[in-house]
Order: sequence, then structure tokens, then C-alpha cells
Amino acid sequence: MAKDQTKRIAPAQQQADLDAYTALQGIATYAPANAAYAKIAVTTKYTALKAAQDAELAAQVALATARDAAAAAEWDFHNTMLAVKEQVIAQFGKNSDQVQALGLKKKSEYKAPARKAKAA
Repeated sequence: MAKDQTKRIAPAQQQADLDAYTALQGIATYAPANAAYAKIAVTTKYTALKAAQDAELAAQVALATARDAAAAAEWDFHNTMLAVKEQVIAQFGKNSDQVQALGLKKKSEYKAPARKAKAA
């Protein structure tokens, strides 16, 4: 038994286990002294493993789908808010309090450009 059974098993080890399970199915005279390791018990564990892996895969697919839907909704909202800001500027002007309320700077808040001194 492994010390830390909270970590995932390496894919190579998993494949070796699956290969050994397939080989075990071909051994007709297998009769262990401990019934916990009989073919039927091992097959039950294999079925549970496949069910858990299938559930994990379904959850990963659901997560990816939800993540994509959330990203699409975020971009849709962001693009809408950019258009709203443009509409507020068009309706109220670049120097209005409404523009400032949306988190934009008023035109009068920008520093006027200063001339650069000529090099001597």
C-alpha cells in the first residue's frame, strides 16, 4: 500500500493495472485464498473505477462548458458597457457629470499639452 493515497496514480501505473486486470480475466484457474481478491470482487472494483472516471470526465466537460458560457457572457456585458459609455458621451457630452459617474474622465480633467522647450 502506498503512503499517500490522496495523490493520483501515474498514468503509466494505471495502464499497468488495467493490463494486469485484462490478463487476470484470461486466467481460468484463478482462485485466491482471500475472497476479497476474487475475480468478481476485482471486477466490481474495476466497474467502480470506470464509473468514477466517467463521472470525473462528465464534471470536467460541464466545467469547461460553464467556463465558456461565463466568458461569453462577460464579453457580451463588457461590449454592451462600452457601447453604453459611448451613448452617454453622445447624449450628455464629454464634459458631463454623467460621464464621470460611469468612471470616465471628463474632458476638462485632462491636462493640457505643454510645449517642449527647444534644445539649445
